[in-house]
Amino acid sequence: MSGNAGIIGAGNIGSAVASRLIAMGWQVVMANSRGPASLSDHAHTLGIVPGTPEQAAQAPDLVLIAIPERAVAALPAHLFAATPAGALVLDAGNYYPGVRDGFIAAIDDGLPDSAWVAETIGRPVFKMFNTIHADRIAQGHRPAGSLERICLPVAGDDPAAKIRAIALADSIGFDAVDAGTLAESWRQQPGTPVYCKHLGLKDTRAALHDARIEDAKSSREEALDRARAWQEEHAPVGRWRAPDR
Repeated sequence: MSGNAGIIGAGNIGSAVASRLIAMGWQVVMANSRGPASLSDHAHTLGIVPGTPEQAAQAPDLVLIAIPERAVAALPAHLFAATPAGALVLDAGNYYPGVRDGFIAAIDDGLPDSAWVAETIGRPVFKMFNTIHADRIAQGHRPAGSLERICLPVAGDDPAAKIRAIALADSIGFDAVDAGTLAESWRQQPGTPVYCKHLGLKDTRAALHDARIEDAKSSREEALDRARAWQEEHAPVGRWRAPDR
């Protein structure tokens, strides 16, 4: 499986996914907020093609969003209007309220973070690559059937496209499992049993089944408490909302 991908975000997760895709023959256009010239090192070490967010978002087969949630709100309006209809759009983000992401009202009120991303960019997404550390993406890939193979949950609303996302994971060295609809993607958010545990297929299914929304909410409240404590000692953190589209 190979094709043309765009990655918005040049951090650890975006770079690790790019390395695996390129190893499997993909062409990858990568963009960040600082412009193509800032990605010369990535071009040299990974083999990506530096581009703009608009160029990355127009990739015909796959677009990966690998940036903080606060940065999603700052993406150009209508960025995904020209994304081909058949392209998979994956959201690898996690909402960390307070110090990193500010406070996003809709998520704080209970909307799963990737559902908020989909609403913000005006395009359906699949939540994927958010439960694995970057070094495991780069180095933890294994052949099909390996007992040590890590499983990635994939949440989204289009069953046919989800099959393609699961096949993508397999092609770069990981198992993947249907984690339900985007409304159920809270099952793989921070604070749930599957989050960054790097489990195998059977254990991932069990962890998703055992997830309790109360635990995810509790974990978020703990993060909010830590953020509030930080705010008392440092500059205030703003409350982020998606800009008008």
